[in-house]
This record gives sequence, structure tokens and C-alpha cells, in this order.
Amino acid sequence: MKKEEVRDFIRKNYSQVALQGAAGGCCSGGCSCSGPQVNIKEAALNIGYSESDLKDIPAQANMGLGCGNPIAMAALKAGEAVLDLGSGGGFDCFLARKQVGATGFVIGVDMTPEMIKLARQNAEKSGYKNVEFRLGEIEHIPAADGLVDVIISNCVINLSLDKQQVFNEAYRVLKSGGRISISDVVATAELPERIKNDLASMAGCIAGAEYVENIRTMLQNAGFENIRLFPKDNSKEIIKSWVPGKNVEEFVASYMIEAEKI
Repeated sequence: MKKEEVRDFIRKNYSQVALQGAAGGCCSGGCSCSGPQVNIKEAALNIGYSESDLKDIPAQANMGLGCGNPIAMAALKAGEAVLDLGSGGGFDCFLARKQVGATGFVIGVDMTPEMIKLARQNAEKSGYKNVEFRLGEIEHIPAADGLVDVIISNCVINLSLDKQQVFNEAYRVLKSGGRISISDVVATAELPERIKNDLASMAGCIAGAEYVENIRTMLQNAGFENIRLFPKDNSKEIIKSWVPGKNVEEFVASYMIEAEKI
């Protein structure tokens, strides 16, 4: 299929997630409405969030999406500027805003209007002042050069059809000395054609997974240094919960990706 057709399918899928998943609807832990229903709290705990993370956060912000906890690795500091690529209902943005405090700020970017609307509603209801949400594609980030200290992202870059461009853009908007803290699904073996060509698997954060060493090369090409890629300890458990009985965990894994702009 053409890239725009795939992108449109993904956008429509996440529109459905925003409209139904936030209300306890169809969304699975595999980032898709095509999977089984899950306990959203249990899904969040399974991928690395704590009970305290789930307190005092707008209920509709935690949608059971993600494959890790980028906030846990980001070591955010008071006063920092943070950008979340693929911010969804705003869950990671709201966790980040706590850590950067009133002197810092957080920007969430998402390509789905329904997600942006949901996140803005969540922020407004909670009275959050140091967070904003912008509609845009992560391949063309709506932010100025050298704007942010930290970029976070949770299980979203695998959905991009031009990952090198995403990393180029991430490098552009980071300040000198800035860093990325990303949780994502990567390929650890050649994906079978039945998975590669399945649109539901693409929207479900599986088919678009890039080989892990290719990710390293892309980061290097973008200019990043001190690159670190490592799997989550319970990666197989996470992937199995998305697609039970299909052995998908033999081909993809949940990874943490860190790098710096020197």
C-alpha cells in the first residue's frame, strides 16, 4: 500500500482509540483497537509504571497504550523543557510536568485531532498550566530549532513510515546537550511477510518495527552520540499480552532507546 494510505489507516485507528478507548472501550495494550480488551491499570503497571504514577493523573489520560516507561529513564529535572512524540491522551506529558515543575514546560505532539482534543480536555479539567498539545506529524515536528532539553516517546516511532526523518527532527529541536528517552518496539529478527503486510499489525506497533541495529545507525546518521539500546526485562511478557499464541515475541521486542545531542 502507498504510504499515505497506511498513514491514514493508522490515524483512523487512533481516532477510534481516542473516542472509544478513553471511555473503557476497544483499546488493547498493543496500541490497537484490533486486540482483546485489557485492564488498563494492569497494562500500565506491566510496562513499567508505578502505582504512584497512576495517582492524580486524569483518568482518561491512561489509555493502556505503550510498551515501557520513558519517564523512568529520562531523569527529568526542574525547569527542563520536554517534548513527547505521539502524546496520545497526555499520560506521559502529565507525569513529566510533575517532574519539571512550574519553571519547566511540556509539549505533546500527536497527528490525531481526536487525541489532541482529548489531551487538551484532560489538561484543562486538571488545571495544568505548564503543558500544551500540538497537532502535527513526528516527521515534521511543530517546534522551533533547539527548543527542548528532553524528548520522550512511548511506542510511537515504530508507527512512522520514515523513522530516519523522525530522528533528524528530534535532533533539530533538541538543545545542545539535550537527550532522548524512548520506549519502543524494535525488530530483533526478520519479520514474516504475514506480519509485514498486515495493516492491523502495523497499527498495533508490530509490523512497523525496525531492526534494532538499523535504529542505531539512524540515530548516528542524525548526529546523536552516546547511543544506548537495551530490551526491557519483561519484553516477551509485554508482547505476548498483545498477540497471544502467535509467537510474535520471537521477532520483536520492547526496547529502551537513549541518546544525546552533544
